[in-house]
Formats: sequence, C-alpha cells, structure tokens
Amino acid sequence: MSVPLHNPEKSLGETLRQMTSAITQERISLRELLELIGEQGLLVFCMFLTIPFLLPVSIPGVSTVFGLVITLIGIGVALNRVPWLPARLMNRTIERIHLIPALERGANLFTRLDKLVRPRLLALTHGATVNRLNGFLLVGCALLLMAPLGLIPFSNTLPAVAILCLAAGMLQRDGLFVLLGYVAMVGTTIYFGSLFAAAVAAGKGLGSLLASS
Repeated sequence: MSVPLHNPEKSLGETLRQMTSAITQERISLRELLELIGEQGLLVFCMFLTIPFLLPVSIPGVSTVFGLVITLIGIGVALNRVPWLPARLMNRTIERIHLIPALERGANLFTRLDKLVRPRLLALTHGATVNRLNGFLLVGCALLLMAPLGLIPFSNTLPAVAILCLAAGMLQRDGLFVLLGYVAMVGTTIYFGSLFAAAVAAGKGLGSLLASS
C-alpha cells in the first residue's frame, strides 16, 4: 500500500485554518490531528510537526514525540508503505491553549509557502530510488530533531527547517525545496558536529586543568 501524500486541491494554509476552527476540546491527540488533516496526508503532518521549532510558539516537551512520529513517517516514505504509528504515541495529547497559536501562525507560514512551492527539478522528486533517499533523509533530520540539545540555539530549528523543506518538496514535487532540504540537512550535521567537537575540546581542557592542579 502506498503512502497517502496529499490532496493538491486544498492549500496548506487552508488545511491548518480548517484544523484551527475544528478544534474545540481542551486537549487533542496526535491521532485526532492527523484525522483532521485527512487526505492532505502524512507529509503535511510532518510539516505541521515542525511548527513549534520554527515559530515563536510554545508546545512543551514535544521534540522527542514529534521527532519520533516524523521518523516513522520517513521510514514509511522510504519503503513506500503506510507507516506504523504506535497507539501509545498517537494517543499523546496537546493542550488547546498551546496548539491554537501554533496552528494560527503555522497557517500564515504555510500560506506564504504555498506561493513559493511548485513542480520543478522533478529528478529530485520522482522514482523509487529518489523517494527512498528522500525518506531516509527525512528520518535523519527527525533523529537530529530528537537530540537532547533543546537549550542550545538552533538545535531544533535547523533540523525542523530541513524537514519542512523536504516534506514540502516531496509533497508538491518541487525539487528545489528538496535540494534546500539537503542543504539544511548538511548544515545541521556540520553544526551538530561542531558542537560535539567543542564539547570534546572543552572536556579535554577541563581534564588537563584538573590533572595539573
């Protein structure tokens, strides 16, 4: 069974605005949010899950949960199968007070994105091998998003940008956005590598200081 990707007749911004008006309960689960997205599909869900890391909105404690969902969807894209999304994960709930501001600002972001994304550089969006590569890159970005570095500037934002570009590019067959996702992924990897190297150097310096004292 193929992965449901999108309904091109409905814009991304419109999807989020409809979701906002449909949410009336105080808490809503990830499963219910996915059902609200409906035929727009799993890649739009990935894009929605990046919103808290791209905009000044607060949804506490979601990087691991959202990153894991994106990881499983990326595996599904790579294997061209509907991903397994465990009930315990999809039943996690979000408070409406945190979610609505994210949806409203996300709708504005997606409306601007709708004007930029269009089919082009199709070699980066067509074919089983390319889709498999894009899916696994989505997984890699999600794993970086889950890294426990939330207090470090841009540690969530950079992988979220990569996920947004990859998902938007795959969704609308826009190879330019897929390419931007590749670039963001490389930049994120370099940034995280630099953080690791700095931590190792600091640790060695501290060790040398303690040894000499």
